[in-house]
Amino acid sequence: MANFVNKKMNTFPCSKCGLCCQLVGTAQETKDLDRGDSVCLHYDEGTKLCSIYENRPDICRVDKQYSLNYSQEYDWDTFVRINIKACEYIISKHS
Repeated sequence: MANFVNKKMNTFPCSKCGLCCQLVGTAQETKDLDRGDSVCLHYDEGTKLCSIYENRPDICRVDKQYSLNYSQEYDWDTFVRINIKACEYIISKHS
């Protein structure tokens, strides 16, 4: 994902690794999505995708979280770069 860091982005460049969906039990904001083993109850292990993607909760929407919680603190590209770094960290610890 590091190759995305210096480019202007209109959307978040999700790699669809599924790791954030497998760690919902580790964050207070997503604990209600935990099926009991830290994996999101909407995570499809076969496809590594969300089974309710079009209707997923706001906490799972990077653009929505930006507008609700971070737009006053960061511009979009900075926010995306911060989230890419978080993804890279998660991937390095769980791959």
